[in-house]
Amino acid sequence: MSNHFSAANLKSPGDDARLDLTDLYAFTSPDDPGKTVLIMDSDPFMAGSDYHPDAVYRINVDSGGDLLADTAFSFTFSRPEDGPQVATGYLATGSQARRAEPTGDVIIEDTPVSFGKSAIPVQAGPVRLFVGERSDPFFADVDGFLHGYQWTGHDTFAGSNILSIALEAPSELLGSDPEIGIWMTVSLRRDGQLVQMDRGGHPAMNPIVNPDDIKNMYDIGEPATDVANYLPMWTLILQQTGGYSAAEAEATARTVLPDILRYDRNKPATYPNGRSLTDDVFSARMHFLTNGKVGSDGLQPHGDMTAKFPYLGPPNP
Repeated sequence: MSNHFSAANLKSPGDDARLDLTDLYAFTSPDDPGKTVLIMDSDPFMAGSDYHPDAVYRINVDSGGDLLADTAFSFTFSRPEDGPQVATGYLATGSQARRAEPTGDVIIEDTPVSFGKSAIPVQAGPVRLFVGERSDPFFADVDGFLHGYQWTGHDTFAGSNILSIALEAPSELLGSDPEIGIWMTVSLRRDGQLVQMDRGGHPAMNPIVNPDDIKNMYDIGEPATDVANYLPMWTLILQQTGGYSAAEAEATARTVLPDILRYDRNKPATYPNGRSLTDDVFSARMHFLTNGKVGSDGLQPHGDMTAKFPYLGPPNP
């Protein structure tokens, strides 16, 4: 799994697949080198069927290097009577981007969520946007991982679908510095307050690295406190799983803490510098855990990606 099933005991946060973030991607647009593509996926295996109507789904962008959002794209969902589910999108910058509530400019309102084969983008203010069901691009041999790295050759996620929010933004909108940091969050409204349910930056972290008694706490955390909260524990875990020395383990843990996906847009997007749809991040995480003792699971990227935005393949039957 990547961020699929990030709650304790490999369950979804709040035991609700609609609140389960799966993957985050960041790369330069193949159509326009002056634009950056950001994609957040959720709802593994489409177990939740649609977006949660009481949730706020958000892509956070840090352009100042202080682990705080400087730009935020937030999305809420509703369903008009007898109609399809619709999305409303917000773009916040500066201090507004750090508020839990969806704030800033409304860049699109009540745009239908796509549940069909065709991916028809819409213009949402300065960004091109797609919201809807697509083929899950993540690939991994989870059975092999759960059985001592005995690879089976079976891709657990082949033929599965997710819900995707994909946007293509002018790069300067995300900050003048080419180096940015990105993470995704989903929060649920409870008793009038928004409560964070899940988050993710780097792939295959919380579900794989953290023990069960830590996962739910990790889901509700913030990148700004990750090093203080998790560096000692992850250093010890890496010593145990990979035979790292203490110094090596700490240095390795610092490559993924805080849990923000870093992307220098002057360089090719290949994980851990951003992330493309075809990056073999699961094998990279196995290498991370075992200090290189375990290599690739031998799987290949899915072959259904498209050449045009939103780049993810059409939904599987």
